[in-house]
Amino acid sequence: MYDLIIIGSGPAGYVSAIRAGQLGLKTAIIEKNVIGGMCLNWGCIPSKAIMESAKLFQRINKDAARFGVDGIDKKALSFNWSKAIKRSDGIVKKLTTGVGFLLKKNGIDIIEGEAEILSANAVAVNNRTLETKNIMIATGSKSPEIENDTDGLVIEPKELFKDRELPENIVVTGETPVAIELAQAFSMMGRKVSLLVPGDKVLPFADKYIVDHILAKLKKDKIKIAYNKPLPATKGVWADGKLTVDSEEFACDVVVNATRRKAILPPSKVEIALDENGYIAVDEDMKTSVENIFAAGDVNGLSYYAHIGSAQGMHVVNYIKGIKQKLDLKKYPMNMYTVPEAAQIGLTEEEIKAEGYDYKISEFPMSANGKALTEGHPDGFVRILSDKKYGEVLGVQIVAPNATDMIAEAAAYMELEATVYDVAQTVHAHPTVSEVFMEAGFEAVDKAIHK
Repeated sequence: MYDLIIIGSGPAGYVSAIRAGQLGLKTAIIEKNVIGGMCLNWGCIPSKAIMESAKLFQRINKDAARFGVDGIDKKALSFNWSKAIKRSDGIVKKLTTGVGFLLKKNGIDIIEGEAEILSANAVAVNNRTLETKNIMIATGSKSPEIENDTDGLVIEPKELFKDRELPENIVVTGETPVAIELAQAFSMMGRKVSLLVPGDKVLPFADKYIVDHILAKLKKDKIKIAYNKPLPATKGVWADGKLTVDSEEFACDVVVNATRRKAILPPSKVEIALDENGYIAVDEDMKTSVENIFAAGDVNGLSYYAHIGSAQGMHVVNYIKGIKQKLDLKKYPMNMYTVPEAAQIGLTEEEIKAEGYDYKISEFPMSANGKALTEGHPDGFVRILSDKKYGEVLGVQIVAPNATDMIAEAAAYMELEATVYDVAQTVHAHPTVSEVFMEAGFEAVDKAIHK
């Protein structure tokens, strides 16, 4: 009899399993593919590795001479996709091997195979029935496949980061940060990129201020964006290197599917309630409609970020152990690995208005920060939204090359319910990019020092 069986070994699954083992719960994790799930194997990690290769290539190509580096023949420069993939594969192998080691170290039974939920206390796998006190579904999500009758035309997410010839004209379809990241990465590699957005906007959960900034960057990079262009199938709309959608033509040698993902539901003899979008419905403790069955990560639709899936999973483990706590998803960062990076936490300006706050916006530009200028990255800002009455920080938005790291400081402010007075009084080393927090804090209290 297990205390907990976890179905799926992505960030929600493996982090929860390790935590459960640390707390003394007899735990098994069932995985039908590979340890680490999408994030480690064909999502977060390889995509960021490729993005770093693309950014380095572009920086050498555009900025080397300006930084005083002579002798580079731009005509001889080219992006080697195969070598970039080889580097990415090495990172993935190191991380997945490490996860497997940690699971074993903490006494977790790793079972390969497809799990089927038989009841609230039983799971079948490999013709075996395993009994358990609790089940956690962490099977993740995937982009709906695009119907395609041309071999090699459509690349699904799981197949993207493989050794191949990278064509000249690439169409990315999707509206999420992943779609933007991929479009920018291919553009930096010197490819011609079009972004087909299924609906009428990109980055649907981001503050409009961030969205407008990113869209301006895409326009500057000459990435063609077309809205209300869903692409459920390529049959009949692609021919001779051109994709035609609603009478509009796009140069296209390959289509990269980065559309919004849908839940992967495990086989189950138990009826588990779903929400209107097909995700597993959960309450504030990640409990499903079935007692003793929980769902964490992408599969519940609350967020598609790995770190939030991990937080949800650890919340479930703590709940099973009788540790009561509140899981406030607004206190977890939303990261966008665009160029420049973007990140936000707390309420967006639209949400603040809807809740009726009397609020203040304080902003400080990267162009006035010494470290950002020395690094050659003056584009971006930090933006703090605060309550006028008490000065409490309600939300933070950052656009900067390392915004996804900087947002952690804002997360600490949000967790401690800090005010702009606390932000202004936090001393930052000089010169650092993080000094923009102090400046924005002073801007909220009175006036920024260097503005």
